[in-house]
Amino acid sequence: MAEKMHRGQRRTLQGEVVSAGKMDKTVTVMVTRRIRHPLYKKYVTRRKKYLVHDERNEYQVGDVVVIIESRPLSRRKRWRVQRLVERRPGV
Repeated sequence: MAEKMHRGQRRTLQGEVVSAGKMDKTVTVMVTRRIRHPLYKKYVTRRKKYLVHDERNEYQVGDVVVIIESRPLSRRKRWRVQRLVERRPGV
């Protein structure tokens, strides 16, 4: 019995492109999350930068994009741009 295998649900994150054009086919995306502190119940902002694969070098600084998990593409690059959410003027 051949059962159709499919990939698990891949994680997606939304963030803003903070660096583009310095590397070929790569942009840096800053993902901002707001979490609630477990003891003090205050909301804290957490930020993390991801190196993201941009096959056609089409995204610029200021763009808001959705990124998706992928196989390792280089030493630090494990995400790809899935789609553009909003085109903002660059910094």
